[in-house]
Amino acid sequence: MPKTTHTQKSLNSYSALLLPFVLLLTLTFIAGCSGSERPETETAQEERHLNYEATVTFLDSRGEEITTIEAAIADDDASRSEGLMNVNSLPEHAGMLFIFDENRERSFWMASTPLSLDIIFVNEDYEIVRIHRNTSPFSTDSIPSELPAKYVVEVNSGYTMRHDINEGGSIQIGE
Repeated sequence: MPKTTHTQKSLNSYSALLLPFVLLLTLTFIAGCSGSERPETETAQEERHLNYEATVTFLDSRGEEITTIEAAIADDDASRSEGLMNVNSLPEHAGMLFIFDENRERSFWMASTPLSLDIIFVNEDYEIVRIHRNTSPFSTDSIPSELPAKYVVEVNSGYTMRHDINEGGSIQIGE
């Protein structure tokens, strides 16, 4: 076996330290060239601002008022499809009220919605039949009502817990 000199040992130690650094630089360069950045011609989606046209008052199971929000209305196919897409912030006591023509099972999703929300499904008798809390932004997972619903209210994530809004309660819609 050949004898290793002190200089050769130093070079081997230096090479062992340098190799991970070179690999990291190479990977960083490759990632930078991968096209993961947005093309300059693509424009960022502008934040939408809502027009609050109604109020929604939440009632407990005894019919006592809990809290009220101002609500933007989504009552046609276009506004229901858009929902809260590209809305980056929502005041604490604000949300969106979806109004449908008939009472039936519904399913929502969070695609293009940057906020985590509580989604409240309400039947034709204004009873809260299902609440999905803390939904995941940008998710394409189905969020089902599981029971017939004619109205859906979306509020900031955690709102229903902070105000003790529960299934079995109800809502009142005002202008």
